[in-house]
Amino acid sequence: MSKIIAYTDGASRGNPGNAGIGVLLVDENDNVIKEISVYIGQTTNNIAEYTAMLTALREALEMNIEEIEIVSDSELMVKQINGEYQVKNEGLKPLYREACGLLKEFKGFTVRHVRREHNKEADKLANRGIDEALGEEEIGI
Repeated sequence: MSKIIAYTDGASRGNPGNAGIGVLLVDENDNVIKEISVYIGQTTNNIAEYTAMLTALREALEMNIEEIEIVSDSELMVKQINGEYQVKNEGLKPLYREACGLLKEFKGFTVRHVRREHNKEADKLANRGIDEALGEEEIGI
């Protein structure tokens, strides 16, 4: 498998608040390769968005994927990665630099924005990460 599509999403309840990431990796035939749903603690929505993308990039590199298409509903992140917006937030700068470095390791990549309703699976995974973590805390596991 040489190319995958990674649907990524970050969620933060309260912004900053309890945050999670969701990543859905699919092949070119839309077959699900992997789902990732993780609670990442207290942070902002933008940091969660970047964390989701970084997770997808690291996962794809571990799988020796040559080309990746990142699909996100974070217009800010997509425009920053594509050079349309500057990264002014100090908290995002190291995440941005890491993402750019990881993207260079692929033979080819695209990062594109979709409206939220076209990223429902990744959104569901991000929220599942938060729900599972908070549910476990409530029952004392």
